[in-house]
Amino acid sequence: AAVIAREDIPGDKRLVAYLRPQAGAALVPADLRQQLAQHLADFMLPSAFVMLATFPLTPNGKLDRRALPAPDQSAAVTRDYEAPVGERETTLTQIWQNLLGLARISRHDHFFELGGHSLMAVSLIEQLRNAGWLLDVRSVFSAPVLTDMAQAIRAEQGETAFIAPPNRIPDGCTALTPEMLPLVMLSQTEIDTIAGSVAGGAGNVQDI
Repeated sequence: AAVIAREDIPGDKRLVAYLRPQAGAALVPADLRQQLAQHLADFMLPSAFVMLATFPLTPNGKLDRRALPAPDQSAAVTRDYEAPVGERETTLTQIWQNLLGLARISRHDHFFELGGHSLMAVSLIEQLRNAGWLLDVRSVFSAPVLTDMAQAIRAEQGETAFIAPPNRIPDGCTALTPEMLPLVMLSQTEIDTIAGSVAGGAGNVQDI
């Protein structure tokens, strides 16, 4: 097996796992991710699992990462397919398809398991607003399954829009705390891990 970070959509880097199953073995991406989730943090989990008969090799016999194929629909961590129901689910499905680059989304699929992330969540909220619907950031994280997220959507007219709190990250900040990021639910350990993976550390993590 091999795991690499791919950027098939500009600005959208995702972890993709490549596996060579034993003959006759039927591996399901959702099951594989669930097993890995028992041992790894969410940000370390692949959003796609590609099954290969053989791994491409360089002339030196090493893994040729550039020759690994891009994941298709079958590699996505999807649930049993069920078509969207109602206007909200249909609108949400179309936006997910656009953001995640997937041709089919089940109403039981999980936004983050499919490769969604915090920056993509901002685009999701903006596209919903353009379609006349309101969704706050907290609901994206607390209701990541499409059916639940659709229930959290509000009509733009006649309802109070979500008001983002002021930026709590001071200029020149070198260490982030959960209190500085009120729109996401992250522990101090998770924040430190994210900041450690960003070039420049906490100083280059900005409020959304």
